[in-house]
Amino acid sequence: MSENVDGTPALEWLTLPDLVEVLDEPLGKVRRLIDEHHLVGSRRTGVFAVPSLFIVDGRPLSSLRGTIIVLQDAGFTDDELIDWLLTEEESMARSPIAALLAGHKSEVRRIARTLA
Repeated sequence: MSENVDGTPALEWLTLPDLVEVLDEPLGKVRRLIDEHHLVGSRRTGVFAVPSLFIVDGRPLSSLRGTIIVLQDAGFTDDELIDWLLTEEESMARSPIAALLAGHKSEVRRIARTLA
């Protein structure tokens, strides 16, 4: 994975064929992971893709599903919730996805619940 100038990981997007390869799952299973909110993606570039940060060790980040559901319940669209997860949150001094990757799902979900 490449890095930005500040040392943070550069955002890479994985298309459905990429996800099939990275997750080592058939397309039907990958679609089910998306339908069941284990992953969320966007068509903002024209092709459906998922941020690579949402995949850890060949699996969807386990704390992502509940967080996606909380944000959808708060009325976020998929694009809005992806943007929120990837943008630094002042109250955490880091992005919500960085907090999830560090194992702080309770903190992320607590803040997400206040956004409704």
